[in-house]
Amino acid sequence: MDTEVLLEARGISKRFGGLAALSSVSFSVRRGEIFGLIGPNGAGKTTLFNVLTGLARPDGGEILLDGARIDGLKPHAIAARGIARTFQNIRLFGSMTALENVMVGRHLRSDGGVLGAVLRSRAAVAEERAIAARANELLDYCGLGQRAGDIARDLPYGDQRRLEIARALATEPKLLALDEPAAGMNATETAALRALLERILSSGITLLLIEHDMKLVMGLSHQVAVLDYGEKITAGSPEQVQRDPRVIEAYLGGAFA
Repeated sequence: MDTEVLLEARGISKRFGGLAALSSVSFSVRRGEIFGLIGPNGAGKTTLFNVLTGLARPDGGEILLDGARIDGLKPHAIAARGIARTFQNIRLFGSMTALENVMVGRHLRSDGGVLGAVLRSRAAVAEERAIAARANELLDYCGLGQRAGDIARDLPYGDQRRLEIARALATEPKLLALDEPAAGMNATETAALRALLERILSSGITLLLIEHDMKLVMGLSHQVAVLDYGEKITAGSPEQVQRDPRVIEAYLGGAFA
């Protein structure tokens, strides 16, 4: 596995009034790995994702992607640099079809402008067909090929989760950040998700994973960092993390003690 650092967070801090949601959090994600981020509810995991993807500005620290700073950039600029994400609470365009949802993500990499789209120029029409074709490929890739014409809000829960992943993949990310992708899934859906994440990793995309399903995150991740009250209390291999007394006390409890 390539050990080159793709994403590096240096001393990230974030406050909301008098609450320190993140306190000087540092970690690095190597290209071609799954990096797990765990911790109890309220530990700061989603806040960290929001800072990494531009939805929140850090109050201190630096974030580097491929060696270039991205902290302070707008979400669309960070997505264009190569970070895509999903959300803990599914955020699909509910009244649009599955295909249209993925096409929205693909438009980040399109070249056409508003004028060409309005006038339906030959180039704009050709590009739209290419976007639709790629969106269909990604639906197939995520096991949703038969759902292309279905309205997103009418899809089963597990399919909505995979549709969000397909839309994120449409942006051609270097790093895919997944916020509790297995939340609410049954055992069959979780197994299918694990197979999909392994397939994505094998395609060359690096994964950053927030997850409460310990069997899933420990079974998939190459490295794991643990947050508690906004601080990173430890990081290492899944085996090292599971044995750390601080982690057992803060989060894992008797199941991994």
